[in-house]
Amino acid sequence: MLTIMFKIVAETYLLISRKFKALKAHFQKMVFAECGENVYVGYDCEFTYSNIILGNKIYIGSHASFIAAISKIIVGNNVMFGPHVTIRGGNHRIDVIGKFMIDVKDKLPENDLDVIIGDDVWVGCNATILKGIIIGKGAVVAAGAVVTRSVPPYAIVGGNPAKIIKYRFTESQILIHENTLYN
Repeated sequence: MLTIMFKIVAETYLLISRKFKALKAHFQKMVFAECGENVYVGYDCEFTYSNIILGNKIYIGSHASFIAAISKIIVGNNVMFGPHVTIRGGNHRIDVIGKFMIDVKDKLPENDLDVIIGDDVWVGCNATILKGIIIGKGAVVAAGAVVTRSVPPYAIVGGNPAKIIKYRFTESQILIHENTLYN
């Protein structure tokens, strides 16, 4: 009898949990600056919604943190983010003499720069992308990478700081790939 009761409670909890997640996802998409179709956002993510523009067909893994207080985070189409990905569109000033860093409120233009993620990009789990970075179309950011410089199209980068490991395709393969996808 007790087993049946636990089963009913568990099934009810799972049903309510699924409905709540779907409702949360619906409302979450409404508060982004722009949000395309077929966008999945994992649980326990942190966003500065009003400064984030999302294209179509995007998967954002759980525990992602996309923060840009002044700048924008712009994500293209067909993009995958693994869990625990961090994107920062800004930084703190560390050059003010006579003040603790936490007390410095004024910013310079170079403290906050847009982050742009191109189409068909995969960002692996625990990767960090810093302010002013452009990730080119078709690029792959390896798990755990810290991206401090922009990434060319179709490059695979990894490490801290991230460096180009190799390219996904040769130039002739890129032409075939893009012709197949976009024509």
